[in-house]
Amino acid sequence: MQINRLFEIVYLLMNKKNITAKELSEHFEVSSRTIYRDIEILCQAGIPIYTNKGKGGGISLLDHFVLNKSVLTEQEQVEILSALQGLNAASYSDTNQVISKLSSLFGTVQNNWIEVDFSSWNHNEEDKSKFYLLKEAILNSKVIEFSYYNSYGEASSRVVEPIRLIFKGQSWYLYGFCRDKKDYRFFKITRIKELQKSEESFHAADLSRLVEKPIEKKLPYLNKLITIKLKIDADMAYRVYDEFEQDAISKNEDGSFLVTIQMQDGGWLYGYLLSYEDHIEVLEPQEIRNTLIIKMQNALNKYQNNPII
Repeated sequence: MQINRLFEIVYLLMNKKNITAKELSEHFEVSSRTIYRDIEILCQAGIPIYTNKGKGGGISLLDHFVLNKSVLTEQEQVEILSALQGLNAASYSDTNQVISKLSSLFGTVQNNWIEVDFSSWNHNEEDKSKFYLLKEAILNSKVIEFSYYNSYGEASSRVVEPIRLIFKGQSWYLYGFCRDKKDYRFFKITRIKELQKSEESFHAADLSRLVEKPIEKKLPYLNKLITIKLKIDADMAYRVYDEFEQDAISKNEDGSFLVTIQMQDGGWLYGYLLSYEDHIEVLEPQEIRNTLIIKMQNALNKYQNNPII
């Protein structure tokens, strides 16, 4: 389309001091006459383009030209660039080229003031491919198919109309309508295997229906909050101050910490507590303490009853 070509001509001129009509015509696969007609349209629109004939001549922009800022305020331009930089936080979207183009058009210097990386240390190409396929399926309203492994390791085939990707609780989730369960469901992306995008399209979900059932209330790990009182050894200070709010922490005379905090109940909680190994003791509630004792005793029995010879 002509409007796209006009936009890209301006971008090319801003990144090159001088370019010939022949180079532009070859780039866009149009005639030189078409290029000169485009240049005339840009000039009429107020873009300061001039041409030089002869050796070393060509088409150029006046120095220090930046895209007219009447459409976007300076603050809006900064917010757009910051938002694009934020997309890189997922370590999946390659937005560097877009950021570079917009920085040139806005006449600003890229200011990478923050870096967030949601990817795991063992992030690999398979994860990247999966994320990209999901993104394409969501944006193009394409049905997807995959095998899904639940928390018990049981696999099932799913056909899903994907709606969005969500990062919550240190994990990525896919939210969509599961045709097999006939309901909106969350799928932990690490448990999605053999992912395929079909050619079948679906009508994008009416987001007003999501308001009736807020996403946050439907996330699978959001169970009831319980108040837990923990005693944590002094040599775990680095984790205590990293993972808990200051007003939840008090120090005992022996240097250990007393932490009182509300946490989500569920299986993940015991894994988190056990990550402290023998440096933690659950003081309250008694039922959490008892369950933890049983889990540790079961683990000990496996080692004692099944020695490796």
